[in-house]
Amino acid sequence: MVNGMFFVLYCKSCSLNISFTGRVIRLAEWILVRKGGDYVETGRKYGISPVIARLLKNRGVEGDAIPVFLSEQGAALSLPDSLPDMEKAYRVIKDRIDKKEKIRVIGDYDIDGVCATAILLKGLKTLGADADHTIPHRINDGYGMNPGMVEDAAGAGVSLIVTCDNGIAATEECALASELGIDVVVTDHHEVRYEEEGGVRKYILPKAAAVVDPKREDNVYPCPGICGAVVAYQLIRYIMKREDPSFEGSATDREMMQLAAFATVGDIMELGGENRGLVKRGLKSISEEPCRGMAALKKAAGLEDGEVSAFHLGFVLGPMVNAGGRLDSADRALELFMSEDDISALKRAEELKALNESRKSMTEKAVADAGDIMKKEGLENDTVLVVYLPECHESIAGIVAGRLREKYIKPVLVVTNGRDELKGSARSVPAYHMFDAMLEIKDVFIKFGGHSQAAGFSLPKDRLGELRRRLNENCRLKASDMKEVLKIDMELPLCYSDDALADALEALEPYGEGNERALFGRMGVEITGIKNIGVSGKVIKIDVKDSGSDAELTMFGKNRVFKEELAARYGEDKLQQLYMGRGAGIRFNIVYSVAWNLYNGIKRLQIVVEDYKWAD
Repeated sequence: MVNGMFFVLYCKSCSLNISFTGRVIRLAEWILVRKGGDYVETGRKYGISPVIARLLKNRGVEGDAIPVFLSEQGAALSLPDSLPDMEKAYRVIKDRIDKKEKIRVIGDYDIDGVCATAILLKGLKTLGADADHTIPHRINDGYGMNPGMVEDAAGAGVSLIVTCDNGIAATEECALASELGIDVVVTDHHEVRYEEEGGVRKYILPKAAAVVDPKREDNVYPCPGICGAVVAYQLIRYIMKREDPSFEGSATDREMMQLAAFATVGDIMELGGENRGLVKRGLKSISEEPCRGMAALKKAAGLEDGEVSAFHLGFVLGPMVNAGGRLDSADRALELFMSEDDISALKRAEELKALNESRKSMTEKAVADAGDIMKKEGLENDTVLVVYLPECHESIAGIVAGRLREKYIKPVLVVTNGRDELKGSARSVPAYHMFDAMLEIKDVFIKFGGHSQAAGFSLPKDRLGELRRRLNENCRLKASDMKEVLKIDMELPLCYSDDALADALEALEPYGEGNERALFGRMGVEITGIKNIGVSGKVIKIDVKDSGSDAELTMFGKNRVFKEELAARYGEDKLQQLYMGRGAGIRFNIVYSVAWNLYNGIKRLQIVVEDYKWAD
């Protein structure tokens, strides 16, 4: 029965009653999610298993939201007219198109900015606009629209600038544009800057013809956590609804939707609500009928056959697109999406793949250098880590900051050498709002922008020490805020990890930020054997017994440490016994996930150990 916080499952194969009382598993950072509900009744009402009902509740999906979440399409995008200033943006753009005046799109050099630029260019040209673009060069220009770009636009006879994935902080640039007779439509998704007076925040918007940003104080858009490419897509949808109703569902619409979904994953937006619905539809479209640019990327990455997942977008294809803006020019990636033939698209995709391989090796070296510098300078005890890497290519500072954040579970700012100033990228932990922290010491920076978990900045070379000192002096993080936490959805015997569960879990995809893969916990699992898979030994299979049932677990990444710990705790002879398939009486507690693994056309159930603790 199910009653409030108490949930009992009966396992036929191992004749074991398991109680789920909502208790917290307190093994270091492991936490069992505590949400009560009548999961059997929910499952019966919506035709799902009690396990899936509980997983959905853990993700905040309840009641009438359940069938939408599980549907093939997912939640639809909200109406574009609920975004601030959408009508104003439409009117000024329509006016310039009617007058045949020149429009310039100013984008950004990451995946979100490139996709947003492509969406706006394709949309404006479809409407008959005389439109071109500028994407800042990461090193030469830095982030966002700058005065030089505004002056270049004036010299080229541009009468309207439309920004994407930037512009919300461009107050000086918008003022300059106005002086030069250029209107600006800002489309962005970043935080709006503010000043505090008497504890009251006064938000500062650039003086533009329109400012379309869901982070505005007066925003009523239901999902403010959309990326810049979705804001751009919604602008084009709004204009097309007024100008060309046949656009919806067209090939051009489908292409823009794929780019918006790609950017949503690549820019690490939360995959709930309409973001998840967009990505769900985008993945299906990219898998079945990719636009030319996406098809070329898939082919270059060896993914032309089979379905593409959110993992592929975020960790395979996305880094290829970002590599252009990091090591060369983002125009290379934009040309991929604007290509008019398959040969040129594939050429650009192959170039991006090669750049990404170079980026990987540069990142590994920079991360290693950062570790050495932090030990040498005694920075590891700081609450906010500010690491100066003079030899690091500034384009990979954000990746390095992310890697260090994962290792130390602290906010990290990686600072590199620019031409006349220091430049850097920041990555944060959930409890630390990076943008707000930077606003508190805004006088240190030449320029900065971002949101709660990531930011970019520049500062004078003589203020690095001050940056480190003031961020740490102002920091109010507690030790508990800097613990890596694994949220376990439920404790579940391994005998439940069968084909039916793997099938049911597919309904929760796509996984990503805010909709993580379901994690299960199991205590006291007995290890009966170990075997290495492949020559490198990067993967091991662990044979186990759990309440009388046999199972095979797969472990990635933690293999070396696991075997070293096992030998150190129980002796080398016990480890050798396990390699020979003879149980050694060793038990461990695990956090695991369950999914189908497709390899060489063969589909197999895979139970993956995400983390473990020794049981004794």
